[in-house]
Amino acid sequence: MNSPRTTLYRDKHNGKLMGVCAGIADYTGINAFWVRMAVVISFFASSGIVLPAYFVAGFLLNKKPPHLYVDQDESRYWQRVRQSPKRTAREIRAQMRDVDRRLAKVEHFYVDGNKALSAEIEQLR
Repeated sequence: MNSPRTTLYRDKHNGKLMGVCAGIADYTGINAFWVRMAVVISFFASSGIVLPAYFVAGFLLNKKPPHLYVDQDESRYWQRVRQSPKRTAREIRAQMRDVDRRLAKVEHFYVDGNKALSAEIEQLR
């Protein structure tokens, strides 16, 4: 089951006609201008078959919920998740390893000089 953040929507907020190209651009992280250019080029290259497909997609896709417009950083994060979930998970693991390493240094700094605190932490492990 797809999360609302990883689903393809029509993006009427940034769209020109029905928001299909803007929705595809938001989903993939590609600039909407290039998606629109690809649709126009494929319209002429395929003798107009793309036009009915565009309108069918416009009627079948749901509108993007307003709460997904709120934070640009969060939108970029979810675009990266859609593009490459494994890479995003690796990046998060690397960040958590860094935080864990820094926390261990802080713990070592405070515990090193305090034997009672050191013994209490060791007892908890």
